[in-house]
Amino acid sequence: MLRGALALLLGMEDDIEVVAQVSTGDAIVQAALLHRPDVALLDIELPGISGLDAAAELREQAPDCRVLILTTFGRPGYLRRAMEAGAAGFLVKDGPVAELAQAIRRVLTGETVVDPALAAAALSAGPNPLTARECEVLKASADGATAADVAAKLHLSESTVRNYLSSAIGKTGTRNRAEAVREARQQGWL
Repeated sequence: MLRGALALLLGMEDDIEVVAQVSTGDAIVQAALLHRPDVALLDIELPGISGLDAAAELREQAPDCRVLILTTFGRPGYLRRAMEAGAAGFLVKDGPVAELAQAIRRVLTGETVVDPALAAAALSAGPNPLTARECEVLKASADGATAADVAAKLHLSESTVRNYLSSAIGKTGTRNRAEAVREARQQGWL
């Protein structure tokens, strides 16, 4: 419903035409290749692949399509990951549609558009201290999986999984795996 309402509002702008809408992250690249939009407006949390993963795929498969992330998840880690994935902009959903339309126009001209408060928070937060493997192990253990389960899933030894979890717990300044997962998600690192 929100996607449709947003498309309707943006479609009311004289110079913006909404050429496609998709409901899953898995459908984004295919729709972009079929409809060839100038700008793809993506959320982060989507069924299937995330908007961040879709942005990275768009950069590879449809490099002329600029990506603008619009999300409720205004976290510094997500902003960093979006920019690393090739996004040209990152806004939170609490702004007016007129500002979103203007951001789309700016992204289309080659500018990078980032919510100012989030940009300041991202600069003060610093980079993600977790390695890619530590993030992978935390994600795999987020649903309460045992070290043995995670080891089997990621083709690692149990002791290696425990070492990654211990390192992630230390880097997040938390007391246990559940807190480390929560902190990493809150920061936007997972």
